[in-house]
Amino acid sequence: MDNFQIETAQNITIQQNVASLSTRIGAFLIDMLIIGAFYLLIFLVLNALGYMPTENVYVFYTILSLPIFFYNLIFETFMNGQTPGKYFNKIRVVKIDGSKPNFGSYLIRWVLRLIDITIASGSIALLTILLNGKGQRLGDIAAGTTVISERKKFSIKSTLIVDIPEEYKPTFPQVTMLNDKDVQTIKELYLKAKRKGNHNTIVKLHQKIIEITGINSDMKPIDLIDIVIKDYNYFTQQM
Repeated sequence: MDNFQIETAQNITIQQNVASLSTRIGAFLIDMLIIGAFYLLIFLVLNALGYMPTENVYVFYTILSLPIFFYNLIFETFMNGQTPGKYFNKIRVVKIDGSKPNFGSYLIRWVLRLIDITIASGSIALLTILLNGKGQRLGDIAAGTTVISERKKFSIKSTLIVDIPEEYKPTFPQVTMLNDKDVQTIKELYLKAKRKGNHNTIVKLHQKIIEITGINSDMKPIDLIDIVIKDYNYFTQQM
């Protein structure tokens, strides 16, 4: 599954780490096992109590099954976009811009499961996710949501080091007033703020950097922070 980017009103690019199809299928199977175990428990309890399969028992059985009918809607609403299967596989339903869905979004996803998964045995959901490129089945498209992975991927971006070209020329020598811990913290907060579209964090980081280094620039906060991180890497690599 490909990741994708969106641009916020503050000109901040957000990278969405879309959950892989295999991970979503794994979460679905875990949820099915839990549902199956619940049905088995109901059967065992009724059998132990000596109930015979009469019409009244079927009504009773139907009532007990209501939590299963609303399984995804209940868990996603009260577990912040996760069912138990999604929780174990570290994936979550979010709005396409990375924000938290409201109840209406969860409700739309749940209603359209009837078409996506139940009627077509998951084939429509599978095809839509593969073709969409943003991890969306029909329910997600209608609700403006997607499913992202919360698994942390280790890469050079998660370290202090950033790629800079050989001919790179630094802009702010004042960055040497910072230390490795400062820049690592700045980088982590900066990347997280970009992913979540948190403009306030970007502004606060910008203000803190100016306060510590005394840099005077008319650059946009997001551009200045990016340059500061690159400049620091440049100077430390020269040591």
